[in-house]
Amino acid sequence: MAWILMKALNLSMMVGSAVIIWKALMCMSGSESPVVVVLSGSMEPAFKRGDILFLYMSKDPIRAGHILVFNVDGRDIPIVHRVIEVHERQDTGEVDILTKGDSNLVDDRVLYAQDQLWLQRHHIMGRAIGFLPYAGWVTIILTEKPIIKYVLIAALGLLMII
Repeated sequence: MAWILMKALNLSMMVGSAVIIWKALMCMSGSESPVVVVLSGSMEPAFKRGDILFLYMSKDPIRAGHILVFNVDGRDIPIVHRVIEVHERQDTGEVDILTKGDSNLVDDRVLYAQDQLWLQRHHIMGRAIGFLPYAGWVTIILTEKPIIKYVLIAALGLLMII
């Protein structure tokens, strides 16, 4: 019985450590999602599918050339694209941002919500400040092939029991 209790305690400590690390990254980056995985090839050659991006939410002005991760109203998955145009409204201080994937032929207006022509600051999750090539493939495989996820969970459960 004590052996099972030790295993459960060990598992809870690992999960707790992961949560603490994630929360610390959130505090340091200023972003609710400090790490994202590139899911498509729209940013090649800068980033490839499976690269992990590290984000930082800065108060510095957004400029053309910056790579942003943003959410679009009505979509669950964030998008990673480059800023191609910025309009600053002097009267309100608001900023209108237009983005485009490096390997896409047209800007992202077709990806934005219906009748939306620009992104605003509330859409931005963060600015890419670094990346780790190919390290996100595990996430992509587990998302696209759920059977592998279930086999892995079963194997970990079995390993914990043994």
